[in-house]
Amino acid sequence: MARARTGVRALGAVLAAVLGASLAGCSSTGGKRAEDARKAQAAAGKANVSTPRWTFAMVTHSGDGDTFWDIVQRGAEEAAAKDNINFLYSKSDEGQQQAQLVQTAIDKKVDGLIVTLAKPDAMRAVVKKAVDAGIPVITVNSGSEESKAFGALTHIGQNETVAGEAVGDELNERGRKKAVCVLHEQGNVGHEQRCAGVKKTFDGEVENLYVEGTNMPDVQATVEAKLQTDRSIDSVVTLGAPFADTAVKAKESAGSKAEIVTFDLNAKVAAAVKNGTLGFAVDQQPYLQGYEAVDLLWLYRYNADVLGGGQPVLTGPQIITQADAGALEDYTKRGTR
Repeated sequence: MARARTGVRALGAVLAAVLGASLAGCSSTGGKRAEDARKAQAAAGKANVSTPRWTFAMVTHSGDGDTFWDIVQRGAEEAAAKDNINFLYSKSDEGQQQAQLVQTAIDKKVDGLIVTLAKPDAMRAVVKKAVDAGIPVITVNSGSEESKAFGALTHIGQNETVAGEAVGDELNERGRKKAVCVLHEQGNVGHEQRCAGVKKTFDGEVENLYVEGTNMPDVQATVEAKLQTDRSIDSVVTLGAPFADTAVKAKESAGSKAEIVTFDLNAKVAAAVKNGTLGFAVDQQPYLQGYEAVDLLWLYRYNADVLGGGQPVLTGPQIITQADAGALEDYTKRGTR
């Protein structure tokens, strides 16, 4: 239990050290010049490299209106602009439809493929087809346990079980006794792993609550009913940023005192953590997932580079509390955290 929490805090320390070193390595004037130059190049549509204009496709399990995937996509697009990549993005929260979109990318003979494995059984055969066709594949966000077996070069994201364990540890520190873990997408293995992780380290009781994530009024009604019928619930864990605000509304309607906490970060979540409406958030850095996936595919095509050494490249988890949220607000407002 302690070890999982230490790992999360250690990751935060490493990230802080890297950020500090980066800031120390250039003056504020130099950093502004570099940023201005980058923006000017992007505005002119100029790449930073002279490699061929390869085509990379990203196919995710995102549903409509999920701000998390907007951030992933933005990171990928900005890396693609830098790397002279023709970037194609498509999505479906239905496993079979996602697999069909991957097949479309294979038919286009793309030079690289980025996929999520939220529903690995639906994706297994088509990912194998891509690998057999000589298309390098990187998995992101979900599917860290299946990635290597499916033939992917590496996986970029957070270990969902470890992330859940970090939430359980944080709830213990806050003295919580009973939590509800709200799963908004049935069949998503990553969501199950998150809630299982919470159960593993949380000293109190955890109950899974399944909701229809595509219907926010239904989500609110289901969470509200649960809080009304069980007043002993003192924590609600949502698994995505858009559902945190809905859970807050359900809590208010139910007259509950439960603390709402969430996985993932966006501008609204950062503001809510800062003002205390939300207890904390778990950041897995979606911008980094998109950016690094494109960048690593480019490195593989250009120089046969692979990161991870057979292990996932971790982008989280990082627990964001009220003390941390203010420092990230500007980044969330511009859509990169």
